[in-house]
Amino acid sequence: MRFPFPTSLQDRFVRIVVWLSLIAQSGIAVTGAFVRLTASGLGCPTWPLCTDDSLVNTSEMGIHGVIEFGNRLLTIALLVIAVAVLVVFWRMRKERRDLWWMGVGLLVVVPVQAVIGGVSVWMQLNPYVVGLHFIVSVAATVVAMLVVLRVRDGDRVADVRSIPFLAWLVGVVTAGGIVLGVLTTGSGPHAGDANAPRNGLNSEILQHFHAWFAYASVALVVLAIIRSTGIARRSWVVLGAGFAFQIVIGLIQARTGLPVELVGIHVLAAMVVTCLVTSAVYRSATSGSIATATKRAVK
Repeated sequence: MRFPFPTSLQDRFVRIVVWLSLIAQSGIAVTGAFVRLTASGLGCPTWPLCTDDSLVNTSEMGIHGVIEFGNRLLTIALLVIAVAVLVVFWRMRKERRDLWWMGVGLLVVVPVQAVIGGVSVWMQLNPYVVGLHFIVSVAATVVAMLVVLRVRDGDRVADVRSIPFLAWLVGVVTAGGIVLGVLTTGSGPHAGDANAPRNGLNSEILQHFHAWFAYASVALVVLAIIRSTGIARRSWVVLGAGFAFQIVIGLIQARTGLPVELVGIHVLAAMVVTCLVTSAVYRSATSGSIATATKRAVK
């Protein structure tokens, strides 16, 4: 009996798998933040084993060992989903090379992230390595979101060359804000372990720069709303709401001593905003050039 590989992007299984991929790629960043915020970053003090003598956590390691090893197990689920993405695109790999190669990228990033996570443990949660771990998750989430959008649109693939400069600028400024957020986190109190090093940068100054980038992003989004129409405008409006929520949470957490609950919500909102920015930038091309023929779209 042959495996029934899907032959159409309209197949329900294809849509389920790509959505699971998006949830997994963004969710692993949130669970990683949970590990850090619970000071469980070194719950498993070695890698790839949890201890020098055990692959799994032991009872002596307590709740921190459970949390850290649990997060490592999620990598297996992420790997399975990444393989499933390639499975559902197998029959369409020649006609939709764009989706196939994005799927390959999502698979490759799983072991890369595992290695980065292992290096962060070896380096006692060096803030720059931990930050790289998060940024790679953001990049993978962008790719996973693009896959969802292109599957949803079927053969009507937006020509990214028609994306206006303003939309690209929103993406660049948002990316800059995320990088500054990572540096701010690396200078703050939530290191993932009581003895983990900090980057030594001035947290207060970084917070201001991080906030300025967020305000600039909102201003650009407002301008994009004014200049766009149709589905593109709706995407920008939703993104504006996401930015507003993220800014409010950021301001509250900064003024209340960075409580772990709010920091966790801030990270979750950052991944949601990443998806919304990706969607808004991509949708900004739909009012420009759209390829209706699949083979033409992927050339």
